[in-house]
Amino acid sequence: QVHVVESGGGLVQPGGSLRLSCAASGSILAMATVVWYRQAPGKERETVATDTDSGASIIAESVEGRFTTSRDKAKNTVYLQMNSLKPEDTAAYSCRCSIMTSSGWSHYWGQGTQVTVSS
Repeated sequence: QVHVVESGGGLVQPGGSLRLSCAASGSILAMATVVWYRQAPGKERETVATDTDSGASIIAESVEGRFTTSRDKAKNTVYLQMNSLKPEDTAAYSCRCSIMTSSGWSHYWGQGTQVTVSS
């Protein structure tokens, strides 16, 4: 069984920073791509960033230059560092992990964490 938990969200002023964590635990044999999404009320879900186990990352144009990803392989955790936050970054952020267990590869989702950027 695998559990994925996002954390690190909260209320921050414009221009501030937050670091979100996406931590996977359980019977994990390997963790490959982790994708960060966000969804604001009334809007479609948006792909924010993709982190690969090779170290490469793909950042959405809307947040490029402000958001970065990193990974702690020993902890099966991927981070989303968000700098220079804007009110339009307000959304529920979630991650999807591609994880291999004894049953093979599957996608696992966390419950999400809310980010609110407001003065």
